[in-house]
Amino acid sequence: MSNKIFVIEDDNDINNMLKKLLISNGYEVISAYSGTEALLLHNSDVDLILLDLMLPGKNGEEIIKNLKKINNVPVIVISAICDIDKKLDLFELGAVDYITKPFDNKELIARIKVHLKNNNISDNKNNILRYKDIELNVSNYNVICNGKNIAFTKHEFLLLKALIERPNQVHTKSVLFDTVWCDENSADDNTLNVHISKIRSKLKKCNASEDYIETVWSIGYRMKK
Repeated sequence: MSNKIFVIEDDNDINNMLKKLLISNGYEVISAYSGTEALLLHNSDVDLILLDLMLPGKNGEEIIKNLKKINNVPVIVISAICDIDKKLDLFELGAVDYITKPFDNKELIARIKVHLKNNNISDNKNNILRYKDIELNVSNYNVICNGKNIAFTKHEFLLLKALIERPNQVHTKSVLFDTVWCDENSADDNTLNVHISKIRSKLKKCNASEDYIETVWSIGYRMKK
C-alpha cells in the first residue's frame, strides 16, 4: 500500500502542482486549502503532512499541535519565510523539517522519503495504533498519551486497542466481552464499566483537556471524535 501525503496549501496552483508531483512518485494525496479544513480532513490514514504556514483561518503554526493530536505523523513545513527563529519555533511545535519556497522537486521528494522511512523505523509502524495523541504498541503493550507513558493492565490495554482499531464504530458490550475476556467467566457489565472508567482516568491524567471514550447509552462504547 502506498503512503498517503496530506497537502495543506491555500495556493491552488501550488497545491495542484504538489498533488501531481506526489502522485507521479507513487503517493496517495489528499488536499486542504485552509487550516480549518485541514483539521476536519486529517485522519489516521495520513502518513506525512506538507504544511504551508500562511493559511486562511487558522495558520500553520496554530494547527501543528492539533494536527499531531489527531494523528502524530511527520510534518514538513513549506514556506517562503526564511527566518531562523521561525524555523526553530516550528521545530519546537513538532515540525520535523522545513523547506523554503521556491523549492526543488527532487529535494522535496527526497526529504519525504527520508522522513517516511525514519517514521517507520522509529515507530515500528505496523505495531503502532494511534488515535488523537494516544499511541498503542501492540507488540509490547506500551501506551503513550500526550507524550506520557501509561501503565495499563492486560484487559485495559485490550479494551483500548479494540476501540482504537475501529474508532468510529460503536462497540457493543457483548463484542467487547468476547474480544477482551474471551472465555473468561468473570466479566460482566460492572467489570466492563470499571475497566472503562480506569482507562478514562489514566488518559485524563495525561491530557485533562481531552475526552477519548464516548458512552453510547444502553449499547456500548466508541472513541470520541
